Amino acid sequence: MTQQLTILVVDDEPRMVDEVEEFLKAQKFNVISAYHPDKALEMVHTHSVDIAILDIRLPGMTGLELLQKIKKIKSSIEVIMISGHGDMATVIEAMRQGAVDYFPKPFRLTEVYKAIVRTQRFIQLTEELETVKTNRDVLSKMLLEHIGVQLIGYSSAVKELISMMTRVAQTPSTSVLIMGESGTGKELVAHGIHYLSRRNKNKFYSVNCSAIPETLFESEFFGHKKGAFTGADSEKMGWFEIADKGTLFLDEISDLPLIQQAKLLRVLEEKKVSKLGSRDIKDVDVRVIAASNKDLEQMVEDQKFRSDLFHRLGIFVIKIPPLRDHKEDIPVLVDYYLKRTAKNMDKPVHSVDPAVIELMKGYDFPGNIRELRNIIERAVIYCDGEQLTTNEIRFTWSRNAQQVPVASKPAKAEAGMNDLNLEVHEMELIRQAMDFAENNKAKAASLLGISWQALDRRMKKYDME
Repeated sequence: MTQQLTILVVDDEPRMVDEVEEFLKAQKFNVISAYHPDKALEMVHTHSVDIAILDIRLPGMTGLELLQKIKKIKSSIEVIMISGHGDMATVIEAMRQGAVDYFPKPFRLTEVYKAIVRTQRFIQLTEELETVKTNRDVLSKMLLEHIGVQLIGYSSAVKELISMMTRVAQTPSTSVLIMGESGTGKELVAHGIHYLSRRNKNKFYSVNCSAIPETLFESEFFGHKKGAFTGADSEKMGWFEIADKGTLFLDEISDLPLIQQAKLLRVLEEKKVSKLGSRDIKDVDVRVIAASNKDLEQMVEDQKFRSDLFHRLGIFVIKIPPLRDHKEDIPVLVDYYLKRTAKNMDKPVHSVDPAVIELMKGYDFPGNIRELRNIIERAVIYCDGEQLTTNEIRFTWSRNAQQVPVASKPAKAEAGMNDLNLEVHEMELIRQAMDFAENNKAKAASLLGISWQALDRRMKKYDME
């Protein structure tokens, strides 16, 4: 057994109690016993009982009454009933009252053992589920408080994800590598690890490695002294110094050039930085969480990513499943983003036609949760009623949109003048381009046929950052 349970045996036959107690102690359980219900209740108050084995017929009160009293004292105690008189009606009522098992007299001691093993598995599963629920509630509250979003989902995949986040968050400084397709929520997971950890009172700093010019790498990561190079008009703190005692999130780590990877590895190993133009060395205490939507193992084989950096970053690896692998979470995700979007837009859209959910379950979501969020946001813009229908769903720009029927555009008479609103359509095109370009502004600007600066201005204008 994986844990030493405390078992209470209650029966008014001393010989039976002694026999069961001796057998269970030989199986390495803690065993206490009582011949009378009053003594049993006293033991429940004074001992940490996990399982109670109760005879149905006892002096002073029935086993059913004792079961009810025990559950009132401590509801987590699991009860196994013993029936020696064929009183099945009482046994059935006991099961309704919370008993998890029963066996009739006479019984083999091996049957008692099997009943306890089954009950222990039930206890462990209950504890695990309660831990996951508690962790999810705590995590959602922290994320909502700090960054305004939540980790949504009840599938086994999401439960396992939360379990892994909770486990690594308890370590003081272990590096974490988050792997997952674009749109799965890698930065959200990184935030979650930070806020579940003891570092949560300090800085969480996020860096997009694909946006760092090679010439500015050392200045950005490690800082520089005034006059260290042309244009260095003042001293600057680097990202490691900014995130000291906190968490540094390195998104798109796969885009970091090999020469810069070596410099990053040195800091991770030595936990020291030196600013450009300075000989001073500063100790830094930073947990580094890196993320990639590319196959880093394959990049290592192709010699496009350093093996030593991969293993240093990947001390603990979290692989986020794509949405197509946990489609059972689609209804709750749709409901969450619908309510959030409708509130932000001040629109009276309160419900979703079940046909929308069925439509979405038939789609693979190459853009994952980000794409689902964008689809719902676009749908709310188009929706003029109180219920979202398939008429408002747009799968355009999605790379496998042909897998499901794309809803036709509403007739002008039904859609009103919204279809002629230039800003609405410009915002939608920007969202679609950013989604297709996996949030890379340069790629999105190219798709839209405008400059990076023009796209940046439009996104700021519409508060889309």
